[in-house]
Amino acid sequence: MTAHQVTERALDVPRWAPAEEHLADEELAAQFAAGDEACLAAVYRRWGALVYSLAQRSLGDVREAEDVTQTVFLAAWRGRAGFAPERGALGAWLVGITRRKVADALSARTRRAELVAAAGARMSVGPADHDSQAAVLDRVLLGHELARLPAAQRRVLTLAFYDDLTQTQIAELTGWPLGTVKSHARRGLHRLSRCLQDDGVSGREE
Repeated sequence: MTAHQVTERALDVPRWAPAEEHLADEELAAQFAAGDEACLAAVYRRWGALVYSLAQRSLGDVREAEDVTQTVFLAAWRGRAGFAPERGALGAWLVGITRRKVADALSARTRRAELVAAAGARMSVGPADHDSQAAVLDRVLLGHELARLPAAQRRVLTLAFYDDLTQTQIAELTGWPLGTVKSHARRGLHRLSRCLQDDGVSGREE
């Protein structure tokens, strides 16, 4: 069974209490570090609310907080060999992992914002700005996400990103009214932002 499957099973177990629920924190930590899968479920129930509340308070987003919470326990399970009871309690160790995962989530959020902002800026820049903009845009990532957009939005953004056309030039090329081009660009950028957020742009697991 993979670490991810073990963690998912831990998050889905019933709330009635198995024997592990009655263990002291130190005993539970020791069995968790030893690789006891049943203790993973108990560890999640004991500290999951704390991890979630820390993540939600920092991120201000329920969905991201839920993702971070699962990532924390997956990382803890995978890295349990690095837990040293003599250096601190398991709860404190989990809080440390939470802080790192929250920082990762915030960095990913910033990266998404930079990509979309750069994409938006690309709509109004000319070929002279190509090199500086390309330094910000990850063309492979954007190409993948652009392919998921509706055809009209994809065409407008592709002409802007890869052919360096302004919105006025796109309107002339396509025969669409300038207002239609602007609408497709605005909606496309919004959907692009959502796609990047759904996929993430940095790793979530250790």
